[in-house]
Amino acid sequence: MSKTKKWLVSLLSIVGIFILGIGGYAFYLYNSVENAVTSMHKPIDRPKSEKRAEDVVFKEQDPISILLMGVDQRNGDRGRSDSLIVLTVNPNEKSTQMVSIPRDTRTEIIGRGFDDKINHAYAFGGPEMTINTVENFLDIPIDYYVQVNMESFKDIVDTVGGVNVSNSFNFTYGGHTFKEGSISLNGEQALAFSRMRYEDPRGDFGRQERQRQIIQAVIQKGASLSSIPKAGDILDIFGENIQTNLTFDEMLDIQKNYKAATTKLEQSQISGSGTRIDGIYYFIVPEEERIALSNKLKQHLQTTESITKK
Repeated sequence: MSKTKKWLVSLLSIVGIFILGIGGYAFYLYNSVENAVTSMHKPIDRPKSEKRAEDVVFKEQDPISILLMGVDQRNGDRGRSDSLIVLTVNPNEKSTQMVSIPRDTRTEIIGRGFDDKINHAYAFGGPEMTINTVENFLDIPIDYYVQVNMESFKDIVDTVGGVNVSNSFNFTYGGHTFKEGSISLNGEQALAFSRMRYEDPRGDFGRQERQRQIIQAVIQKGASLSSIPKAGDILDIFGENIQTNLTFDEMLDIQKNYKAATTKLEQSQISGSGTRIDGIYYFIVPEEERIALSNKLKQHLQTTESITKK
């Protein structure tokens, strides 16, 4: 065999081994994802929503809704839903709508029979009561939920090697000082950065924006090739700190049939005003605002006709 042929054989062998290695690693990742999602899967004990006339069929690309819950959960304490975000996903319109619900929003807690802060629903009855309360508040079906333990923020951020965010003003919180402008954060700093709200002139809305920045930065960092060797560690953290009623197969179906909905993302904020009732601060959403938002989401979900009053 000539030197040229030997060189080609060697080169092809190296390429072949590389491809097989990537294939094996991809298989490892697939199984790691499946195992992580199995750990995350937490079905909930609640009947089918009365606000959903027919079951969702992924293959027909029926619009769906997902409730994201960021839970401030610590040892010995069930915690409260620190952040509530409703996603309505419509692949037919190639759009996703995201609505952040302020944690202090005053509404009826379904299953308790009285009005309270919406984030207290989780403390009273976990994901089930939170879903029922959000469904009643927005008058739309909630098909799925994803619950994230906010404490896991720091572990996830550290695993991807830290994140960069843009800070709109100087502030100090949790023993950390955050300067205005582009800043780099480790896990502990990122958790403090995402929790502060009282010094923010935008209050809860400002905190929600910082939380979204952290999440987006983690996704960008985690999606980069440099983070591939850490994928197993990231998935382990996800499995320990995320709960959802979505199965692995359902996630695959959504990824396959709903990718078009990521083309356009529209974010909405709920208008209202703060007030004190019996010395407790609440965020009050005017009825006309609630109805307008409900009708907008219903139209996006292609469910029932609009409402004019509760």
